[in-house]
Amino acid sequence: MNLHRLLNRRLAEGRPLRLALIGAGKFASMYLAQVPRTPGVHVAGIADLAPERAFASLRRTGWPDEQFAAASLEEAFREGTTFVCEDAFALIRAEGIDIVIEATGNPAAGVAHALSCCAHRKSIVMVNVEADALAGPLLAERAREAGVVYSLAYGDQPALICEMVDWARTAGFEVIAAGKGTKYLPAYHRSTPDTVWQHYGFSAQQVEQGDFNAKMFNSFLDGTKSAIEMAAVANATGLAAAGGGLAFPPCGVDELARVLRPREDGGVLEAAGLVEVISSLERDGSAVARDLRWGVFVAIAAPNDYVRGCFREYGVRTDDSGRYAVMYRPLHLIGLELGISVASVGLRGEPTGSPIDWRADAVAAAKRDLRAGETLDGEGGFTVYGRLLPAADSSLLGALPIGLAHGVRLKRDLAADGIVCWEDVAIDESLPVVRARREMERMFGADPDRPYGPARTDWR
Repeated sequence: MNLHRLLNRRLAEGRPLRLALIGAGKFASMYLAQVPRTPGVHVAGIADLAPERAFASLRRTGWPDEQFAAASLEEAFREGTTFVCEDAFALIRAEGIDIVIEATGNPAAGVAHALSCCAHRKSIVMVNVEADALAGPLLAERAREAGVVYSLAYGDQPALICEMVDWARTAGFEVIAAGKGTKYLPAYHRSTPDTVWQHYGFSAQQVEQGDFNAKMFNSFLDGTKSAIEMAAVANATGLAAAGGGLAFPPCGVDELARVLRPREDGGVLEAAGLVEVISSLERDGSAVARDLRWGVFVAIAAPNDYVRGCFREYGVRTDDSGRYAVMYRPLHLIGLELGISVASVGLRGEPTGSPIDWRADAVAAAKRDLRAGETLDGEGGFTVYGRLLPAADSSLLGALPIGLAHGVRLKRDLAADGIVCWEDVAIDESLPVVRARREMERMFGADPDRPYGPARTDWR
């Protein structure tokens, strides 16, 4: 609760946190809109493969041209301005940079940048949750070995969920479930970039006039982003993925405590201690009343009658037994809140969420019947969607992570909804990102002893 005071101290001492930002897309732009009003922070360098995109983002978010006119990083340090370039690794190597914000959204690039940060002893704020779901446990371990911090990005839902889980456990509550809301119907798993706008209700005119990325929007709709984000949460909190993956139960805030409890007590969860995503749509497509589409939640349990009584006395909405309750946050502000991670990492040396184990995996599943010879097109595309599996299942099955299911050729036919496995694709095992993922699998393995039964092998 004193981060702002500590930032002001750094400002007064003339020792701002010096940042390098990699990637100048939407998330980064939202942060750039806020950082000029954040004391004690200096965005010294920005790297983007298209520097003009970075310049456009800076202008769009209100930065005057002279603020990002530095001809070198040394000039940026000296003048308190910002240097824009194409070379992310040059910024990572540079002496004087304290924290690197990885916001490319590209899993291979994110893994490479994070490993370079570890080699050059730079702390990392990983906006790139795709990279975290692919190899986060390995990256966090490498950061610990290097004596730096690897952190999820505050403002994005995974870090906010981690915060709520930590709050609950620190207050002495058992965490029954944690997760987020989204717009979901089973048919969305078939959505492609050609059909995504009709599901969102956007007209052709709106799409033409707006800054819309069809694959990005589709990854949110088809379940991929939910699988990626819940894998990140499970790996950072120790919560588990259900044996059947995400259930996406329709649920509004008034029904959270009733729905998000174990089946034996009348809820939808196969066990306590799971990640889950709730839908803002009923299965018939009608809207859920008082939905949590943009929010996050943690479901908790009262340990005894005294605490149940406290729930009643203080107006906590519970299930009919009074045992289960849910705390939630209705909204998240994405990059506008990223400064919390920067301050926590830079001032306290603490991440706002970081992998501690390999508990869950976001793997590739077929959107339709696929034929040998087809090339997979990855997250939000036409061929595969992301599906959450327990890490034990993924390991036993040899499932291909969704982060590597792009630009690889299928070697055999696969039925719709079947899990794509390593053996099903022709992939270059010498690629650095593939080697990193394989190293993570070897390092962490997956414990098949789970509280709700043996690992499944019938995903095919």
